[in-house]
Amino acid sequence: MKKLLIAITCLISWQVGAQSTSSKYDPKELFHPLFNMQPGNDYRTGSGEPGPRYWQNRADYKINVTLDDQQNTLSGEVEITYRNNSPQALPFLWLQLDQNAFSDTSRAAKTTPVTGGRFGNLDFKGGLTITAVTVEQGRGKAVTVPYSITDTRLQVRLAEELKPGSEPIKVRLSYSFKIPEYGSDRMGQLIRKDGIVYEIAQWYPRMCVFDDIQGWNVLPYLGAGEFYLEYGDFEYAINVPWDHIVVGSGELINPDEVLTKEQIKRMAQARQSDKTVMLRTKDEVTNPNSRPKTSGRLTWRFRCLNTRDVAFATSKAFVWDAAKINLPSGKTALAMSAYPAESATQDSWGRSTEYVKGCIEFYSKYIYEYSYPVATNVAGVVGGMEYPGIVFCDHRDKKDGLWGVTDHEFGHNWFPMIVGNNERKFAWMDEGFNTFINMLSTANFNKGEYNRERGTMHDVAPALFAPSEPIMTNPDVQQSRNLGILAYYKPGMGLKMLRDVVLGPDRFDYAFKVYVDRWAFKHPTPYDFFRTMENAAGEDLGWFWRGYFYETWKLDQSVKEVRYIDNDPLKGSYITIENLEKMAMPATIELTETTGKKTRVNLPVEVWQRGATWTFKASTGSTLKTVVLDPDEKLPDINPRNNTWKADAQ
Repeated sequence: MKKLLIAITCLISWQVGAQSTSSKYDPKELFHPLFNMQPGNDYRTGSGEPGPRYWQNRADYKINVTLDDQQNTLSGEVEITYRNNSPQALPFLWLQLDQNAFSDTSRAAKTTPVTGGRFGNLDFKGGLTITAVTVEQGRGKAVTVPYSITDTRLQVRLAEELKPGSEPIKVRLSYSFKIPEYGSDRMGQLIRKDGIVYEIAQWYPRMCVFDDIQGWNVLPYLGAGEFYLEYGDFEYAINVPWDHIVVGSGELINPDEVLTKEQIKRMAQARQSDKTVMLRTKDEVTNPNSRPKTSGRLTWRFRCLNTRDVAFATSKAFVWDAAKINLPSGKTALAMSAYPAESATQDSWGRSTEYVKGCIEFYSKYIYEYSYPVATNVAGVVGGMEYPGIVFCDHRDKKDGLWGVTDHEFGHNWFPMIVGNNERKFAWMDEGFNTFINMLSTANFNKGEYNRERGTMHDVAPALFAPSEPIMTNPDVQQSRNLGILAYYKPGMGLKMLRDVVLGPDRFDYAFKVYVDRWAFKHPTPYDFFRTMENAAGEDLGWFWRGYFYETWKLDQSVKEVRYIDNDPLKGSYITIENLEKMAMPATIELTETTGKKTRVNLPVEVWQRGATWTFKASTGSTLKTVVLDPDEKLPDINPRNNTWKADAQ
C-alpha cells in the first residue's frame, strides 16, 4: 500500500507539473462524457438513421397562375393535397405565406435596420392577397373554412380533425401579389433592353412542416433563415404573354404548345450533346418567329416529382441554350441556361450551361445522383439563390465568379433539396455542407481551371473564430455580418478538417454518402448527421461537435519544450506540445535535423484527454534544427507563431 501511495503521489506531482499555467484548456469540458448522449427512439435511432416508425407528412400541389406584365402582378390558385402520416390527429393546419415578408408592414421589414440590408423591403407595399380558402375533406364537397393570417403564416381551422392515415385533405387558396423589384435576394425583376426578366419564388402558399421534433414548424420568415418544406409532386401552369420564354423546376410537359418546331428539334439535339446547343440565339430574341404564335398568351405546363418546392423565371428577353448531363446510372438530364442578350458573351453566360453540367456531374458521382430531369441557370437581378432544378444567379457574373455562384447554387440541389434539413433553424446544414462540396467540385472542374489558392487554415483562423455566436445559433439570431462565417465558411471548413485531418478522405466520404443515402427526401436534424458520421466512420466525435459547432472555442497549439535525452541528441529527444485554448485537434509534428532529415509524428486527439500538455519521445539521430506543429497548416490555429521551435532561437 505504501508503494502504491508513493506512486500515486509521484503521478499527481508529474501531472500538476505538466499543466500549463497559461492554458485555458479543460479536457473535462471538451471530452464531456454526457455530451451528445440523448437516446434514440423508434423515429430517429441512436445510430443516426431513420427509425422503423419514422414518418413525415406529404403535400402535393397543383398551381395555376397568370402573369400580368403591365401591372407586374401574379394571380391564381393552388390546390394542396395534404396527407397526415403522423400518429396525431390534426385539428388545424399551418401554411407559409413567405411572400408576405415582402411587405413594408411585415416582421421582416420591421426587423431590418433603417440602413437597409440584404433581406429588407422597407418601402415595398407587397405581400399576398388571399381571396378564398376552401377545404375538401373526406367525401364532402369543398367548403369555406375559417382561417387566420399572422405575418407569414396562415392557420386553417378544420371542421373535423385530420386523423392519422385518413384520406388526404384538399386545401384550395386563391391569391395574388405584386412582384417585388428586388425580393430579398430571393426573387425580383431585372429590366433589360429586350424586356423584363422575372425570377419568381415563394410564389404560392406552402405547407409548414409538421414533424416528430416539435410538431408544427412556424418560425416566421424574416429573410436570413430560409425554408423547411414537405415533399410531394407538383404540377403547375404559368400563363404569360405570347412572346415570353418560361423556364422552371422540373420538366416542361407541353413543348408542342409553347415551342416552335425548330426549338423542339434543337432541344432533342441538346439532349444528345455534351456541347452547348443554342435553343434561342441572341439574334432570335426580337424575332417573332422564335415563338409559336405572334399575339395573345401561352400557358407553359411543368411537372416536378418528389420535390419540396418549385420556382420559375419568365421573360421575352431570354437567350436560351442547353446540353446533356451524364449521370452515373447511365441516365441523362438536361442542363439549360436562360439569360438576356447583354450577358451572352463567351466569358460570361455563354459558358453557363458548361458550368451547370460540370458541377452536377461531379456531385452526382461524389454523393448522390441528381434527381431532377432538368437543371436551369437563370441570369437576373438575384445574386444567387437556389430552388429544386433551377437557380438564379447575377446577370453581371463572369468567368470564375459565374462558375462559383453556379456551382454553389446547384450544390444546394443536394443540401437542402434532396436532404431536406430545416434551413430556418440550421442554415449550416445546407450552406456549410454546400461550401464544403464546392471546394471539391472547383478542384475537379476542367482540371482545376478556377481552383485558386485562397490561403491556409492558419490564414483563415481569425475569421473563423471572430463571431461571438456558435454555428448552432439560428440564422435570424446571428448578427447579420456573421452569417457568412457561421452558416457558410466555418462549418464548411469544419467538414474539410474532418476529411483532411480527423477521419481521412476514405472514411469521411463513405460516412458522408451514408448520411445522404439515409436522409434523401427526409428531414434530418443535426443529431442525425452527427450520429451517422460517428457510426459510419467509426469515431466518437463528440469533442469536435461540441467545441466547433456548439461553442466558440478557439484552437491554439504550440511547441512548448524540446530537450535531448540525457543531453545526448543520439539518444533521441523529448518534445512537449501544449494546448493553450479550449478546442483541441489531432497533432502532426515535423522534426528537421541538422543533417536535413525530416520525420513526422502523428498524434491522435486523445493525447489531450488528460491535460493541456503532451510529451512524446522522438527517435532522432542528430541535433534538431526545427520542430514544427501542423506543418501543412491544415488546422485553424489562431497563433501559428508558437507552432515552431528553432534551435538557433534557444
